[in-house]
Amino acid sequence: MPHRKPTALIFLNMGGPDSLDAVEPFLYNLFSDRELIQLPAGALLQKPFARLISHFRAKKVVENYRMIGGKSPLLEWTQKQVAGTAQRLGSNFKPYVIMRYWKPRAEQVLAEIKAEGIESAIVVSMYPHYTGATTGSSINDFKRATITVYPKLEYQLIEDWYDWPNYLDALANRINEGLDNYHDLMRDEVQILFSAHALPQKFIDRGDPYRQQVEETVQGVMQRVGHYDWSISYQSRSGPVKWMEPGTEEVLQELSAAGHRAVLMVPISFVSDHIETLEEIDVEYRGLATSLGLVNFHRAPSLNDEGDFLDALAALVRERCHV
Repeated sequence: MPHRKPTALIFLNMGGPDSLDAVEPFLYNLFSDRELIQLPAGALLQKPFARLISHFRAKKVVENYRMIGGKSPLLEWTQKQVAGTAQRLGSNFKPYVIMRYWKPRAEQVLAEIKAEGIESAIVVSMYPHYTGATTGSSINDFKRATITVYPKLEYQLIEDWYDWPNYLDALANRINEGLDNYHDLMRDEVQILFSAHALPQKFIDRGDPYRQQVEETVQGVMQRVGHYDWSISYQSRSGPVKWMEPGTEEVLQELSAAGHRAVLMVPISFVSDHIETLEEIDVEYRGLATSLGLVNFHRAPSLNDEGDFLDALAALVRERCHV
């Protein structure tokens, strides 16, 4: 039998600094991308403005990363996710990760794939919910690099999977694990707060499906979890633009004012632990919740490399790409 050439399985993600020294250049890459955030001074001044903002923000952000071990765990988790998914798909699949704002970048990875003689790829966005700001920017970055580095590569794209049933099952399983933190007598009182990453409001206004897809994910998950009160909020709002609402801080304040004491926070647009779960939720929002009297505050575990999630990703690739 002829030997089948392997297929590259490529997971696209945002990336994060791999050391404290990398924080400022990482932030610069982030703020330089007009697909992600359009700084108000216009395209010509985007990069100088990005350099200024990243310089001033780096000091605080460095401390946040110091608190979680001095680097982002995002690359490590994405590598585990793609390796586990490739393993489930069979020996013909070779795993790769491309990050948008830090290493490994698209050009480098595509050069590796070309050198290996691999001629086809399946490319999966690790943002379940589509937005031009993240998914769109990552895919455009990949396409630009492919044209430059390896124009002959044949590839299929999976751009969103917010309603993929196996993903919803895995998310529901994490929520049930989170609910196990509460005493039986208290479980019925738990308020489930889904916290998604905020986008500048202008993306939603121009027709971006992100909010609608987040809401559909939550509805699909809650059909599986059962009868709990739930709400959706948007976190990580920073920078001089108008952001999606409601903010996570405001919703925590509303829950406290309504007399609630037990909140389970569920990171909904993230598929692994990184700065927004380990520092923003586990440190900042936990501190805020406690100060507001939300004394029974927990976070549902992230999907990370849990077996049911990797099974879901492998099934997604099989279904969408007919492999």
